[in-house]
Amino acid sequence: MASSNACRVFQRRFAKTATALRSSLVEARIQRNAVFSREQARQKALYPRIEKIEVSLRGPGLDGTLLIMNRGMSTPLSCAKHLTEHHVTNSGLALVDGEPWPLNQPLTHSCSLTLLTFRDKDPTLLNQVYWRSCAALLGQVLETAFKDDYTVDLLSSPEVPVTSGAFCCDVALDPRLDSWTPSEETLRSLTRAAHQLIQQDLAWEPLEVLPSVALEVFSHSRCKQEEVEQKAAKSPKGTVTLYRCGDHVLLSSGPLVARTGLCSQYDVTAVHSLGQGAWGLHRRVQGLSLPFQLHAHHTVWRKLRQRAEELVDVSAAEKEATPPVNE
Repeated sequence: MASSNACRVFQRRFAKTATALRSSLVEARIQRNAVFSREQARQKALYPRIEKIEVSLRGPGLDGTLLIMNRGMSTPLSCAKHLTEHHVTNSGLALVDGEPWPLNQPLTHSCSLTLLTFRDKDPTLLNQVYWRSCAALLGQVLETAFKDDYTVDLLSSPEVPVTSGAFCCDVALDPRLDSWTPSEETLRSLTRAAHQLIQQDLAWEPLEVLPSVALEVFSHSRCKQEEVEQKAAKSPKGTVTLYRCGDHVLLSSGPLVARTGLCSQYDVTAVHSLGQGAWGLHRRVQGLSLPFQLHAHHTVWRKLRQRAEELVDVSAAEKEATPPVNE
């Protein structure tokens, strides 16, 4: 009888804890979106009058094309819409005056503009941005994969080159999941969740902000707040870049592609334990993907997938990605 009463008390306490946790996580998502929207509106209000800028297009068949666009409102994607459906559908990133520029980021001055696609002669830059975007998509999946009954801390995702064989998302799950070992069905379930986001063709909205804004966005996560401080300290302008995809707000180390619909073949391939870290048991979730313009035969895909299951050595990958220093 005493045992039965104790069990009921524990169940009630656990239910209350789970409900409180669920409420807290939902509130965190709502608050992040609210701060993002507020700052986005504030930045748009910096351009109260419509001012025209000249955008000189570069690229095959576009050299000499000049567009008159709106400062602080028009984006590279807006420019693509003045061209052809091909440019809208296939462009993943832009170069503004030779510098990487997200397709959904407003243009602030007259400039030259190059639209990048995966079929370009040298897609190296776009491939790396795509890899980073796939990792961001994986983080979005993981944050909601365990519903709201368990905490999920998305750690700073390692920047690894495409040649590493897999993109990575490091995560610390609720301590109650420390003994959890993901099955093949778990990986398939995560893959299905990723494809749902891909099919929604959600935009990745960029927003460059001061650290104080980012700290407010991630006020529910000390883990993310530390990452904000670290990134801001390394930034020449002292700012950090946020992205919003649906109702998910993330901190990014660099530009992302325009939308989730650019992804096609996409598999979550492995979950590796990295051991205990600052935020508990750290795990590395890995995946493999190709954009919709490219496609691998199933036999080739199977071999690529097998490689993507192996733990990515981040230290070796970072050395590979670091260009040599000229003496």
